[in-house]
Amino acid sequence: MASKWVRPEVYPLFAATGVAIGICAFSLLRNITGNPEVRVNKMGRAAGVLENHEEGRRYAEHGLRAYVQDKTPEIMPGINKFFTSPK
Repeated sequence: MASKWVRPEVYPLFAATGVAIGICAFSLLRNITGNPEVRVNKMGRAAGVLENHEEGRRYAEHGLRAYVQDKTPEIMPGINKFFTSPK
């Protein structure tokens, strides 16, 4: 019965869906655990709006953003330099 519904042609679709679900789960977990504006417990929600700018700045300037901050926004810089630099 399973071989009738699960064909090898749909494996890439399963992989793409799995990656999309993984990205969504990562984003959800990151926002729930690290976002200073999301408060899950009752005491945190009762606090109201907090003026904690430093915590928000730390959340926004995460490790990946700090890594790519000094990089040029190119997908393949080696190929771009090869075709644009005069010889």
